Amino acid sequence: MARRPVSVLLGAGVAGHFAADALRQAGFDGQVLLIGAEPVRPYDRPSLSKGFLQGQKEADALFFRPEAFYRERDIELLLGRRAVALDVAARRVALDSGESVRYDKLLIATGAGPIRPRLPGFDLSGVHVLRSLADATALREDLAAAERVVIVGAGFIGCEVAASARALGRAVTLVDLLTAPMGHVLGDELAAVYAELHRAHGVDLRMGRRVVELRGQGRVEEAVLDDGTRLVCDVVVVGVGVRPEAGLAADAGLAVDRGILVDEHGATSALDVYAAGDVAYWWHPTLGRRLMVEHFDHAGMQGAAVGRAMAGQPESYAPVPSFWTDQYDTTLQYYGYPIGWDQVVLRGEPSAFAVSAFYLVGGRVVAAAMLNRPKEHRAARRLVAARAAVEPAVLADPDTDLRALAKQLAGE
Repeated sequence: MARRPVSVLLGAGVAGHFAADALRQAGFDGQVLLIGAEPVRPYDRPSLSKGFLQGQKEADALFFRPEAFYRERDIELLLGRRAVALDVAARRVALDSGESVRYDKLLIATGAGPIRPRLPGFDLSGVHVLRSLADATALREDLAAAERVVIVGAGFIGCEVAASARALGRAVTLVDLLTAPMGHVLGDELAAVYAELHRAHGVDLRMGRRVVELRGQGRVEEAVLDDGTRLVCDVVVVGVGVRPEAGLAADAGLAVDRGILVDEHGATSALDVYAAGDVAYWWHPTLGRRLMVEHFDHAGMQGAAVGRAMAGQPESYAPVPSFWTDQYDTTLQYYGYPIGWDQVVLRGEPSAFAVSAFYLVGGRVVAAAMLNRPKEHRAARRLVAARAAVEPAVLADPDTDLRALAKQLAGE
């Protein structure tokens, strides 16, 4: 009897989960091994900083699928095991459990790990990062007894944790060198709206500042800023970014630059080895350049696309990237390419925290972000996909019918 081909998926996160499901849906009838470093099956990571942290969701509600889903599809879960070495010549992956697994095709979907500043006191008890279910569980337990929380980093994770901590009634101080929350992604105009949103909910913003030291006797008691300010706190959350977990690939000789270099099908520089999700620096055929997108929607869609490619059904993966964030009673939906812009046009009512932002390059829309304006999502996405040329005054005009404009400019 011929040996069944084996597809090994390293990383039991969103990309690995959707790749495994796509392999089966595409008709792959070989062995599928989904290997994860965490001891739990794939789950919804974005909820960790929101519903789970606030106690509105429990761990059981986060899992993508019940265990029966994987059994029924003959997807073998190897959880609590981390890959420590990859031999592309022998087509083998060594695990920290001492096991070695052979593959015919391999997906690396190991994601990204949180950056931990190498500064005094950041190893104290009460200092948290937030990436995994275990991280979120430990933080939730600490927040239950906390009074004052300092958050280092005003990116998306930091801002979402700030909103959750305020919902729990904790005093929150948010510290970042940025001039406004999430400004590196959203631009000054929309970031200023978020600054007012957080202030309106009682967050103490310390923008243009950085934490240089944490102090405490065994447990964090205060954060020291670069201007000498000392902030009393019981809990510190560090959200200063993530780094792709590409070391395994680099050690194995795969091409790595920021992340693992892959083409539009997810193929790496090694035969029959693929990468997807936060760890992949992928070629976008429409843009003609590489992108690194560290968001849930992208990881799931790319994981599924690469799973089909591994099953012999390759397709160019060239979406308009998107992401969202929920903070307090607001939802932001963003569509667009993570590239620079030369103009931002606001439409709506910033003071009411209901505004859309359009990002233009040379007069063409390359991205759009809608804060509490759900009726504009679809039209904005069409404008971005078409890279439509639009006069800024037209976009900003509240009387402009965006749906009609998108139909006209997208050639529909």
